[in-house]
Amino acid sequence: MSSSVSTRRRIRLRIGCAGWSIASAQRPLFDDGASGLERYASRFDAVEINSSFYRPHRRATYERWAGAVPEDFRFAVKIPKAVSHEARLVGTGALLDAFLDQARGLGTKLECLLLQLPPSLAFDARVAATFLAMLRRRWAGGIACEPRHASWFGAAADRLWQRHRIARVGADPALCGEARHSAGVDALRYWRWHGSPRMYYSAYDEEALQAMAAQVLADMPRSGPAKAQAWVIFDNTAHGHAVTDALRFGRIAHRGALGRASGSTTRAPDLA
Repeated sequence: MSSSVSTRRRIRLRIGCAGWSIASAQRPLFDDGASGLERYASRFDAVEINSSFYRPHRRATYERWAGAVPEDFRFAVKIPKAVSHEARLVGTGALLDAFLDQARGLGTKLECLLLQLPPSLAFDARVAATFLAMLRRRWAGGIACEPRHASWFGAAADRLWQRHRIARVGADPALCGEARHSAGVDALRYWRWHGSPRMYYSAYDEEALQAMAAQVLADMPRSGPAKAQAWVIFDNTAHGHAVTDALRFGRIAHRGALGRASGSTTRAPDLA
């Protein structure tokens, strides 16, 4: 084991996709199940719910989803665009209350909230601090934020991530060098890989996945809370590549230093 691995606390690595859609050609890679989510959960231990960004779901729907997966499975849920894109983080208390009341139907399987910001939203310290403080008063669990304006990658924003215990998402494609890295609070690291060169459509080759594994390992905190987690989410879903890329990445994690450092439990079949 390399020295870079041995100096890091063992962090739980969760690998999954943005949604649980499985193409018919991919069905043999999964166990049977009564629903697509059950089949998906036979290989993955995490999923990011993106549909909540576009429309609300009834609390009973979240409860049903929680009941369809194993006890150790966890969900991240995307905060609605009404909060991030339409209100632009201002005056959103009632919107957050309604969203959280629904999403809490996941119970203990709700691990993280994802806040994706619009590319046009520049960093405003007062607006950001007010919103994050309000969100923290309502939710004590994991929060990951994906800023998409270069002004969010500076010391002032870094202080807010730490103050409010927020993970900054590492993204691909990245709008700047720092955007590739997941940073912020040591209790959570979070990556979202959207496909490159064509976002949402392109698959990643083996070389790219190996480089991403090295990126994850490099960004892992050297110390932190015992229940720290790292999430890797594939969002290149348009042509179904997220599923196979996530499974391939899981195989890399299991066989290499990343798996030994993080304790990944994603079951990756041989895709060769």
